Amino acid sequence: MFASYRGVRIQRSAPIRLHRFEQFFQGFENAPPIRELFGKSAGEILRGLKAEFFSPPFGYMGTSDVDGHLIVSSHHLRTSDPRTLYLDVVHELCHVKQFRAGRALFDRKRKYVDTPTEIEAYAFTVREGKRLGMTEAELLVYLEVEWVDANDHRRLARRMGLLKKRSRSQGNAGRSRPHRGRGSK
Repeated sequence: MFASYRGVRIQRSAPIRLHRFEQFFQGFENAPPIRELFGKSAGEILRGLKAEFFSPPFGYMGTSDVDGHLIVSSHHLRTSDPRTLYLDVVHELCHVKQFRAGRALFDRKRKYVDTPTEIEAYAFTVREGKRLGMTEAELLVYLEVEWVDANDHRRLARRMGLLKKRSRSQGNAGRSRPHRGRGSK
């Protein structure tokens, strides 16, 4: 079963093991943000990329800091809306580029929202969300993850050029908890 969104197709179920990225995420080499990230090498890079799936009913997506492959919750893959999956893949492919450039993906000395690689990946993803026509409120909800408290969420949102006029509660519209995130970062 595939989900389609903006010219890409995402396979919605996967056995729990390492696979070729393109087996489950097709067409990303032609997506504008991925062409921006990798240029003419996008197809070659994505053909060489692996995706590992895990099965517990929690978690989202991450990038391995050992070899730069994607780590994806099969639950997230099956149940999240296609736009969220698309944006999460865009975010993680930004981390893949960072990894390939030799940058450390994790910095335990800083808060998650203060890590340079996260700031860069979120800025890249928010820019893509805006290109897709997402509203500020939708982007604010997208930025919500379980491991970021309200103050850090506001700080991240401001760094992304959001929250100029709206408070978090206005952008959250009654949501009791974050809608998703990006796995164990």
